[in-house]
Amino acid sequence: MAAQPKRGGVHLPARLSASNSDPSILTKITSSAIVSRGKQAACDAAFVSKKLLRSTGKAAWIAGTTFLILFVPLIIEMDREQQFNELEIQQASLLGAPPTGPPHK
Repeated sequence: MAAQPKRGGVHLPARLSASNSDPSILTKITSSAIVSRGKQAACDAAFVSKKLLRSTGKAAWIAGTTFLILFVPLIIEMDREQQFNELEIQQASLLGAPPTGPPHK
């Protein structure tokens, strides 16, 4: 008995073999030199962007920690000095001494 084909179902067209001498338009486009150069340019741009973001992040970290270590204590000390001067002016005015604050316009 010979094998009989199944009845019903969907009949698909035969696939084109890889040995077909006429490549499709999509194959021609994706294997062109312009597309490969475009892919290489996109990869290079992504690499440079990643490096730039990484170095920018490092620079931001350095700037932030430098600000915290050097300038925040200075700002706190200047604020303390200002509060101390205001307290001295207030105490002097309570004791009856003439005000020594900044001249008024």
